[in-house]
Amino acid sequence: MSEFKFGFVALLGPPNAGKSTLMNHYLGQKVAIVSPKPQTTRNRISGILSDDDSQVVFLDTPGVHKLRGKMNRFLLETAWDALANSDVIVVLFDAAFFASKPHLMEQELSPLLKPVNGSGRPVYVAVNKIDKVKDKAMLLPVMQKAQEMWPDAEFFPISARKGDGADVLLEKIKAALPEGAPMFPEDQISTVPMRFMAAEVIREKLFMSLQQELPYSTAVEIEFWNEDPEKNLVNIGAIIYTTKNNHKGMIIGKGGQNLKQIGIKARTEIEEMLEQKVMLELWVKVREGWTEDVGFLRSIGLGE
Repeated sequence: MSEFKFGFVALLGPPNAGKSTLMNHYLGQKVAIVSPKPQTTRNRISGILSDDDSQVVFLDTPGVHKLRGKMNRFLLETAWDALANSDVIVVLFDAAFFASKPHLMEQELSPLLKPVNGSGRPVYVAVNKIDKVKDKAMLLPVMQKAQEMWPDAEFFPISARKGDGADVLLEKIKAALPEGAPMFPEDQISTVPMRFMAAEVIREKLFMSLQQELPYSTAVEIEFWNEDPEKNLVNIGAIIYTTKNNHKGMIIGKGGQNLKQIGIKARTEIEEMLEQKVMLELWVKVREGWTEDVGFLRSIGLGE
């Protein structure tokens, strides 16, 4: 009889590589927020996958990049902390992007070379979004370059969105885990508190409704969370912070319509998540320079 396996798996990659999508696919539900915009994930999100033989704790991380600034430094620290605490490393990148721009691979992926290659852990490279590459011959130079960059890794062409190839990768991950007892109940799918998840859902709706760079200047903080068991109701108040007054107006929208739509979409998803009725109030406040304010960044869970 085979021994039970338990371990942590770091999901690393550049922004918009599909890390959150892959984790959500494995868990069968959304734990990490996703959007078409890069760098949606800001915190390390854990997802727990349990079966009869193993328990895998996925550590979804912010995209690894070369940008400067305190917030971006905290994002990188979150990714490297996940690597340091992992038993297995999965590197993901967007094959569709690099199939048309193979000359950018080394430049965009170079921050992942030394930390991953020197980790001493099993490394699996998920060549993601292959479903978006119509001419599969264009994947060949991408695969060859990736093999040069991570010479000791195993490679898996996948589509995290459709699930193609994901099961083969998962079996490899499980096989590489150390033996050990599970750390979490088998029905638990994340270590993330519900307050944090609610803030993330609101932030996702912001990302989906706002244009260009505006979402990156926003943060969400839960102001209050009051539960009423008799009414099966949760009252939630959240503050959306932004850096400029004109951004505040764009978030609120004409006659408050944009903020109203953000609230409706967020409330609907939070109700599904909690399986309770939710009253959600949103306010927008200007906080200049919050992306460089270490105390504030820590208060919203970054740089802890």
